[in-house]
Amino acid sequence: MLYFVIEYLHVLGAIVILGTGAGIAFFMLMAHRSRDVALIAHTASIVVIADMLFMLTAVLLQPVTGYLLMQLSSTAFTERWIQVSIGLYVVAGLFWVPVIFMQIEMRDLAREAAAKDWPLPLRYFALFRRWFLFGIPGFGSVMAILWLMIAKPL
Repeated sequence: MLYFVIEYLHVLGAIVILGTGAGIAFFMLMAHRSRDVALIAHTASIVVIADMLFMLTAVLLQPVTGYLLMQLSSTAFTERWIQVSIGLYVVAGLFWVPVIFMQIEMRDLAREAAAKDWPLPLRYFALFRRWFLFGIPGFGSVMAILWLMIAKPL
């Protein structure tokens, strides 16, 4: 029973990471495309909260539940799919951590522009491009981990 509870929490964490990541990307992209400074500021504020509340919690719990599952199932760190998954998790983290700071800065820039009734500064657009590009390998790594977790092909 303990194994299934931990497995449930691990799968739930993966769902939260994928769902929150996809949701954040979608809503931030739609707000950005609107060019409505107030909407962008509001959406970016919610995105930062969602990232801290949902993503951070799941990201911290995934290695814990993954390790417990390995212990309970006698799975070794030497299994190739585990090694590749851990490597991809590190890659995802290397792209996700800077994204947090980009989102905070985009939020702050949009808030200031909205409060002063100014257009978004060029810095916002540079950050948005980088944020979008960082999302590709970050989110792609998470998708690959999910596949590895299910298929265990290696």
